[in-house]
Amino acid sequence: MAHRTTIRFLLGNEPRTLTEVDPTLTVLDWLRGTERRLGTKEGCAEGDCGACTVVVGRLVDGVVRYEAINACIRFLATLDGCQLLTVEHLKRPDGSLHPVQQAMVDCHGSQCGFCTPGFVMSLYALNRAEDAPPVPDEQRIDDALAGNLCRCTGYAPIVAAAQQLRDRTPDHIDDALPTVTRALAALADDTVVETGRDGRRFLAPATVDQLADLVLANPDATIVSGATDVGLWVTKHQKVLPTVIYTGRVAGLARITDRGDALELGAGVTFTAAKAALGRLHPDLDELLRRVGAEQVRNAGTIGGNIANGSPIGDTPPALIALGASLTLRRGTQRRTLPLQDYFLAYGKQDRQPGEFVESVTVPKPGKGDLFAAYKISKRFDQDISALCACFLVTVGDDGRVTRARLAYGGMAGTPKRADAAEATLLGRPWDAAAARDAKAALAQDFTPLSDWRASAAYRLTVAGNLLLKFQAESAPGAPATRVLAQRSQGCDIAKAVPHA
Repeated sequence: MAHRTTIRFLLGNEPRTLTEVDPTLTVLDWLRGTERRLGTKEGCAEGDCGACTVVVGRLVDGVVRYEAINACIRFLATLDGCQLLTVEHLKRPDGSLHPVQQAMVDCHGSQCGFCTPGFVMSLYALNRAEDAPPVPDEQRIDDALAGNLCRCTGYAPIVAAAQQLRDRTPDHIDDALPTVTRALAALADDTVVETGRDGRRFLAPATVDQLADLVLANPDATIVSGATDVGLWVTKHQKVLPTVIYTGRVAGLARITDRGDALELGAGVTFTAAKAALGRLHPDLDELLRRVGAEQVRNAGTIGGNIANGSPIGDTPPALIALGASLTLRRGTQRRTLPLQDYFLAYGKQDRQPGEFVESVTVPKPGKGDLFAAYKISKRFDQDISALCACFLVTVGDDGRVTRARLAYGGMAGTPKRADAAEATLLGRPWDAAAARDAKAALAQDFTPLSDWRASAAYRLTVAGNLLLKFQAESAPGAPATRVLAQRSQGCDIAKAVPHA
């Protein structure tokens, strides 16, 4: 494998070539400590408050795509081949304010100002996002700003500033896009990036084969995608990571392939990309992924990372297990496939051999007679870890009886887990309230949940059963729509099969 020992990216329009980069040096610490770009702030150091928000441009199919990320938990070396924009880059050549900044002034969107640069960068990313309508509605604005916290201004003036940004006109950053596009294209290569400091290494392959070779040769390495979890190991737990293997340069891991009856998602597919793809299968998947962190987290975090870390409260595994997803693991040149539910063995233990990594996940599409729903229960709507997550797939035959039941829960055990006894209770019975009540009672055989600061064991067991009752009520023939989400179901592949979800 060809190697290079430099990290190359653009800071604004200026090239940066760095050597001997600390594998876990964050973008935030480098900006403030080395570049003295002090507009980017540290608030929480865990990707929650948004004061550190910056925008990263990546070349995708010849076009530069911009996304907001959290600089506080993103490792600097992961910017190889990208463009980094900070609030300082919004300043126009003549010294005047950027329209996003001017909107904040006009609408009185800033008081103490500490959080303002982060809000400005999130608004800038929204303003040039592909899915941003000419006049973004409050839902789209709320999604864009959910990862930014303000303690003194109040959000109404900031939302007003976002609404003022209509019909984006090209700015000085757009003027430089042809040059930036050529520069980023020139930075792209198929070599393995290898840098580090003090005996610690950062490795960034460009192909899946290179990744397989590196993981096999370094079985104890920490594999990092978006660092939305691993970044906190460093900033909060002060962990020292001897070897980091970064997957973000591996284009082959970011593919979404329609197999006809299933979607195959590479492990490097971000939550943002997965939301669009899975949301077409069912509106509840769109809504569930909308509640994974905030946009900064969804733009960086990946489906593979959410599965590989084995968390019992990961957002995506319960939904994917309910849908019958399978996992492809790779070790060197060898691949094996197993049901996703079998990957989770016990708390902190997964069926992954040394030198093996998650390559992709295959998600069957719901079919005729399939009823599906996903529910996340948490203290906050946005940016919160679930107290429990419940995802259900029930297949009802032409005679109205249940022919298949897959009831998957997160937060109810040491791993994401199916409710075997409750499923057995439903099989062969009419899909009605009586069957759902009996299945609810059977959940006590499936789970002995723990009490912690998120929820008590009794609360978890009660809510887990009540969600099953809710699912039956919502999916019963002739049931009225009970959620706002139902109004957004048009255009989904199986919306007619589940009009109430």
